[in-house]
Amino acid sequence: MTPENLIALAKEAMAHAYVPYSGYRVGAALLCADGTVYQGCNIENAAYSPTNCAERTAFFKAVFDGHRDFAAIAVCGGKDGVITGPFPPCGVCRQVMMEFCGPDFAVYMADTGGRWIETTLKDLLPFGFSAGDMR
Repeated sequence: MTPENLIALAKEAMAHAYVPYSGYRVGAALLCADGTVYQGCNIENAAYSPTNCAERTAFFKAVFDGHRDFAAIAVCGGKDGVITGPFPPCGVCRQVMMEFCGPDFAVYMADTGGRWIETTLKDLLPFGFSAGDMR
């Protein structure tokens, strides 16, 4: 699975977003180590804090199906479904990634013009709290 393919699946997932309040559609595509891909979208709620991000939707679907080993995630977002620049995962999503992924987990953020930024979980969350901290 290339970054371009994963980003295309994240873009596709944006169409499923439930965003009656912000109009800001977000899509994610999570690549499992075995090649399985889970898509996710953001799902808003009028109370805002119960809102779920696209990245967590993808992770929770994968975990429900028994997956625990992940290779990469692609994320994109924009008002009314138009990507206007790279979309970094929020802090809560970064922490969920930290629960299941190593520091070199790849994160692709779609940009305009078919470009993307590639980074790692370690760079997004340099002092992330992990199971190792529970000693």
